[in-house]
Amino acid sequence: MIHRSSGDDSGAHGSGRPGGLFTEELSTNVRLWKIMQIRSKRAPYQLRWTVDGHVKTASFATFTLADSRRSQLRHAMTCGEAFGVDSGLPVSELRAQAEKKSEKGDLNWWAFSREYMAVRWRTAAAKTREGLADSLATVAIAMAGEGSKAPRPEDVRLAVRWAVVPSHAEQDPPPELRAAARWLAEKSLPLSALQDTRVVRDVHYRLAFKLDDSPAAAETYKRRRRGFNTAMEYAIQEGYLQRNPLAGVKRPATAGSGVVDPRVLVNELQGRQLLTAVSYVGSVHRNRGRRLIAFFACMLYSATRPAEAVGLTLPQCHLPESGWGMLTLKETRPVSGRKWTDSGERHDRRGLKSREADKDRPVPIPPVLVAFLRAHVAEFGTAPDGRLFSNERGGVLGSSSYWRVWQEARELALPPDKAASPLARRPYDLRSTCITNWLRAGLPVAEVARRAGNSPEVIHRNYAGCLDDSEEDNNRKIEQAMGWGNGAS
Repeated sequence: MIHRSSGDDSGAHGSGRPGGLFTEELSTNVRLWKIMQIRSKRAPYQLRWTVDGHVKTASFATFTLADSRRSQLRHAMTCGEAFGVDSGLPVSELRAQAEKKSEKGDLNWWAFSREYMAVRWRTAAAKTREGLADSLATVAIAMAGEGSKAPRPEDVRLAVRWAVVPSHAEQDPPPELRAAARWLAEKSLPLSALQDTRVVRDVHYRLAFKLDDSPAAAETYKRRRRGFNTAMEYAIQEGYLQRNPLAGVKRPATAGSGVVDPRVLVNELQGRQLLTAVSYVGSVHRNRGRRLIAFFACMLYSATRPAEAVGLTLPQCHLPESGWGMLTLKETRPVSGRKWTDSGERHDRRGLKSREADKDRPVPIPPVLVAFLRAHVAEFGTAPDGRLFSNERGGVLGSSSYWRVWQEARELALPPDKAASPLARRPYDLRSTCITNWLRAGLPVAEVARRAGNSPEVIHRNYAGCLDDSEEDNNRKIEQAMGWGNGAS
């Protein structure tokens, strides 16, 4: 059912300007549509309306929220309110935003970043805080203003990442960042500058490219843009802006994808050689490599993420003397840095990725991994809190520690041409190998996704190219289907 607004206004075709209160045109030519369901996990209920022929949409997590918003818009239409052609909002909401903005003023990016992070800090995880800070700092380079004494992009990033930590609000910046912080506090562009297409293009460029002008990784771009979008949602909510400046802006076509590169995958022999090489890293007394053999084996044989393996405890492991065992993953210990965590420790404590905090993920493990884990417990025991993998002092295993061991093991296990290639360059590539092996073994995609802690869509998108490397087998299948294998011409 379609609803039309009624009432007169001052412009032709039902549009006009509201006497200088707002900068956008208004119209009472409004149509409101029923709520639709779309393919979205976060916000599957979409509300659609048009203002003077311009389509507007808003998506919500629940039908109730979408229906409530629809009732608000319908009430404004029934009262004869005009709507903003650009924003799609009724005059009453535009007026409230304008009044709020006049009270707070047109914040510059430096002040806005600090305000926004102070609001988000309490409810955000440490990794989320760090990601948001990186997004704000990246955009700050485009919003830094111009001048002969403008700070370097590197200093802009460091200054903003320091400044957005709420506990630093009453502190002076470190000496090496004071000049950059002073410049940004005085010279940063205001939020209203995001209405300028030139500024928006520069912001988008900074999100999509590194400081050396090479394209950022696909996941880096997605994370930065996601952080920027949530900041813009807050800016719109608080009346600083009327719409997201990046709405409709696409990533440059030169950007890479998140698809797994088949060149990183190891075969069975290479996997065993790499785990053996790990045992030779470090001195005999320190056992630097030996204590990490089972850690890397968890990725290779059960597709655990590194942060999941770091948080694995002995009670979560069913390790029978023979046959298959089970890991019941419950927690991740991602590295975030002390300034981002509430505990002041480098590692945060979080639930599993893409799951509610109290949900676990059982993963069957083959006998080879059971043997690795039993041997590890027999030789090294566990940390005081039951964790299987720790550093040499019993603390939480850091990413830099296992990364160094892995790089040394690659040099020991692989010939020079393979060591210089992408093969298993990251420990995470062992997880990709395991997922690929599950798919090649014929496991249903849904089951692979469940064990790996991904969605089936992610598995399809990221691993399709890893299964198409058997050209000879595929050619034989075509020959058999066409009858060519029987001597037909």
